[in-house]
Parts: sequence; structure tokens; C-alpha cells
Amino acid sequence: MKRPRRNHSPAFKAKVALAAIRGDKTLAELAEHFEVHANQITQWKSLMLERAATVFGESTPAPDAAGTIRALQAKIGQLAMENDFLEGALNKTGLWSAKR
Repeated sequence: MKRPRRNHSPAFKAKVALAAIRGDKTLAELAEHFEVHANQITQWKSLMLERAATVFGESTPAPDAAGTIRALQAKIGQLAMENDFLEGALNKTGLWSAKR
């Protein structure tokens, strides 16, 4: 019978990942001890190693910041297109000098 899906706390994940990094026990032993699949332990260990640098100050933009950056880049693109359109329209009417 399948076990129901469990949500582990970040503290638990960190504890398991640190135990895997230490290497005192095999993955099979850790999986049995913590009652978590060995593949899950490997994922948590990899994630901890990837993000270890952020503990000491190096950080990546938060997902919200990434969305804000994309929105701002889209707005810049829109404004650049509008400026180009208006410059072309003003050039046709003779109200804008391209030599500026």
C-alpha cells in the first residue's frame, strides 16, 4: 500500500541533507532511519550544496524580483516602440529633426 504524501519541514530537510553530506551512513541507512526515499535524500542534498553559497551572502533574486524585472523589461520595450513610432510620425510631419 502506498504511503500518503507527506510535507516535510525545511528544518527536517536540512537535517537529512546534512546527514547525507556528512557521509557517516549510506543512503539506504539514512532512508531507513528518516523514513524517506533515497532519491529524495539525494535531491535535498544536491539542493543544499547548490544553495550553500547563499548562506554566506551570495544571493539570487527572489522569484518575485525576477517577475518584476521581466515586467519592467517589457515596459521598456513597449516605451521604446512607442518612441520610435512617434519619432517616425513627427519626422513625416516635419515637426521632428532626426539630427538631434
